[in-house]
Amino acid sequence: MIHENLKKIYLILPPKLAKFAKNFYYNEFNKTMWMPRNILVSTLRPFLESGKIDNINILEQKFYSQSGEDGIIKTIFNKIKTTNKFCIEFGIHSDQGNTIYLKKKKWKCLWMDGNGDGKLIKKEFITAENIESIFKKYNAPREPDLLSIDIDSNDYWIWKAIKNYKPRVVVIEYNSNIPPTESKVIKYDTNFKPDGTDYYGGSLLAMQKLGKEKGYALIACNRIGVNAFFIRNDLIKNNFKIKNIKQIYMSPKYGLRVNGKPIGYTKSKQQMINI
Repeated sequence: MIHENLKKIYLILPPKLAKFAKNFYYNEFNKTMWMPRNILVSTLRPFLESGKIDNINILEQKFYSQSGEDGIIKTIFNKIKTTNKFCIEFGIHSDQGNTIYLKKKKWKCLWMDGNGDGKLIKKEFITAENIESIFKKYNAPREPDLLSIDIDSNDYWIWKAIKNYKPRVVVIEYNSNIPPTESKVIKYDTNFKPDGTDYYGGSLLAMQKLGKEKGYALIACNRIGVNAFFIRNDLIKNNFKIKNIKQIYMSPKYGLRVNGKPIGYTKSKQQMINI
């Protein structure tokens, strides 16, 4: 109810005030909403992380990420430990991202975005053809601890093109509008721009298949159905219980609402391809 009332207020605000209100909601109000959960999870974490992790979603926390990614990533590295504490993220914003919390914890971070400031966030237009040369340009290690891919478009094709770098953990956006029984992706297009429909990225099953080819296991999705988490097979050991994809899949908790329930983005007329 509170979200619906806030939306009604937002829709009648002048443009400049609406922009300010939107930024405040996502960066301050939303953090406040997460505070009780963050405190509870931090208190119970030692007990919840003991033994093999069965349900990593109960450890979700939000500090700088879009939703509960911060807590999931923290749990993963508490279990598998770190090596070089180097992370790469593209599709990041200065105030929201999957690795900002890591940077606060003294990790080395390579951040890139097509609209980057050229300093904190490198301004790079990423394609399947140039991704590895960009890694080389910035002296990224061959096995960074974490890679996060979130560009709302060619995510599948970018990960597929990474051949000579083996991150220990991969976080990648998936299209939760597509059920976990379908393996679909958009056609590769360097000029692609999201249009607000469900035509973007790739389905969870497509991502899982690609991860398997590369030697990774799918261990979780965050609860709002945005990001999937993969760990290299050699690091799974007895740290995580691997479930089937239908148990891992999370439906969209964003986009259009029907009877107050989010159902994702509107259906596109464009056809995705089967993989």
